[in-house]
Amino acid sequence: MAADETSIKVSAAARDRLARLAAEQGTTIRSLVEELAQNTPTQAEYAERAELARAELASALGGAPSPEAEAKARALLERLGGARHGSQTAA
Repeated sequence: MAADETSIKVSAAARDRLARLAAEQGTTIRSLVEELAQNTPTQAEYAERAELARAELASALGGAPSPEAEAKARALLERLGGARHGSQTAA
């Protein structure tokens, strides 16, 4: 194992599922996990993106969207994300 590598323990069921997912995508478990880690935003990154989006909307609209408009937009995004990714939702 190289100095910048480590191991993670998962159940046999999780390993088998990762293997199936990787095979379906024509990749390895290692690549699948590394892609997940690199491309999945943290809660802090989601919050930063949301703040940037609010600032862009305020700039474009001449004011910040109302809390009701934000709630409607969030619900729509969660429904759209849920349709694609099961129960996964954006923060």
